[in-house]
Amino acid sequence: MKYSILFGPPGAGKGTQAASMVENYNLCHLSTGALLRSEIAAGTPLGLKAKSLIEAGNLVPDEVVEGMIASRFASAPAVAGFLLDGFPRTIAQAQALDAMLKERGEEVTAVVSIMIPDEMIAQRIAHRATIEGRADDAAPEIVQNRIDTYHQKTEPIIGYYSAAGKYHEIDGTGTIEEVAGRISALMNKF
Repeated sequence: MKYSILFGPPGAGKGTQAASMVENYNLCHLSTGALLRSEIAAGTPLGLKAKSLIEAGNLVPDEVVEGMIASRFASAPAVAGFLLDGFPRTIAQAQALDAMLKERGEEVTAVVSIMIPDEMIAQRIAHRATIEGRADDAAPEIVQNRIDTYHQKTEPIIGYYSAAGKYHEIDGTGTIEEVAGRISALMNKF
């Protein structure tokens, strides 16, 4: 079983690229953002708590996200592997994921990191807010908080997975097709 992590700053195109990766490699896409948005839409207690955190540009507590991921590992259909999108976002979450996978006799296969400059992050998030009507993406101060949170809390994962030889960075600028080609060239190696 393959366990790939789709990594990069908000607005890097992870959601866009995930669809073709899932189709091309028979993966189960686990997007913490989508899982949380469905909880929010359903108005569950988890969704209400997550909504207030997300609207402020903050991360949802680890134990909530880890529980959702573990549940999906256990209930996923027959696939060649999983594509994690939005998890892990911290070293603690990466360590928790390693522990989850170790219990299953598995390990992370690769981290595919789509990298773009901060200016492009802000532009893409603002564009996404307009197209998808995502209020949590509309305010410039929230967008800046997301960028800052990414740099402070999520970027340290690069060192964690680099030390394990699992981190692979690709250029996320260019067309959707160009980025998809870079991802395919990398994924075909695993």
